[in-house]
Amino acid sequence: MTTRMLLLADTHVPKRARRLPDAVLRAIDDADVVVHAGDWVDSPTLDLLESRARSFHGVYGNNDGPELRARLPEIARFRVEDVGIAVIHETGAATRREERMDAAFADTDLLVFGHSHIPWDTVSPAGMRLLNPGSPTDRRRQPVCTMMWAMIDGTSIDTTLVPVR
Repeated sequence: MTTRMLLLADTHVPKRARRLPDAVLRAIDDADVVVHAGDWVDSPTLDLLESRARSFHGVYGNNDGPELRARLPEIARFRVEDVGIAVIHETGAATRREERMDAAFADTDLLVFGHSHIPWDTVSPAGMRLLNPGSPTDRRRQPVCTMMWAMIDGTSIDTTLVPVR
């Protein structure tokens, strides 16, 4: 059985967008698991994801205030099929990221992170997959806003970066 996991980060509602784009809302409805790697900015977006998602995991980011920090952890850990997953907002500079994350998350198969708004898909020296879905509301230096699908089948992880227009 394949699990469809939707990866989101850096929604920044209402600072970067008034609300989540319709494409994101449709994807939440289609996902088996929804993961948000922080920088929500407002609680109503968290309420929306928690109410719509079949299964939800999220963390707070550096732009999230006390109310969101009281409701969300800094690091979330869970399993999907045979994959051990961790979620964190910030991982630091891109240089040597994989090596640093191997040391910090030695028991993890997949690390989902945000902060940069830049999509990222690499494998660490220890074999951990690192994924950043970008941002569905603030493209920064990217050509388009993005979200990501991670399809998990046993221990296999296939990803698709999805433009959000």
